[in-house]
Amino acid sequence: MTYLMEKLDMKPQEMADWLNTKCGVLGITGISSDMREVEQADFDGDKRAHLALEMYNYRIKKYIGAYAAAMNGVDIIVWTAGVGENQEGVRWDSLQDMEYLGVKMDKERNHVRGKEQILSADDSKVKVVMIPTDEEIVIARDTMDIVKDLKK
Repeated sequence: MTYLMEKLDMKPQEMADWLNTKCGVLGITGISSDMREVEQADFDGDKRAHLALEMYNYRIKKYIGAYAAAMNGVDIIVWTAGVGENQEGVRWDSLQDMEYLGVKMDKERNHVRGKEQILSADDSKVKVVMIPTDEEIVIARDTMDIVKDLKK
């Protein structure tokens, strides 16, 4: 970070703002950080969008593998929130070639958005599910807890 701050002549807050708004998926694609737009750009043949999705999916796969090692296996994988609920391509691609862990997806079941659904095949040793989240209520509850703590 300090190297980048020096090279880009940024103060700490400027660096934090830059990292939070211009990097990640947006930085790779140059299009958006909205995965719906990135998936559409990939579908339209955009190579940078394709790279961003490959990197994103690889990272998910890597974390699943790391947690599987740390927990001595996997019983269930739960997809939730924005990407987990709505990006069937991310769900599918992230879990490909994970049969060695017991993960086997069902392509038809994976075509669901926004409703609770088992996504794994019947013969999958690891259950894969999608559970919708009301993100707004989660944020509201977290905010309420923070405000309560401030009043103490």
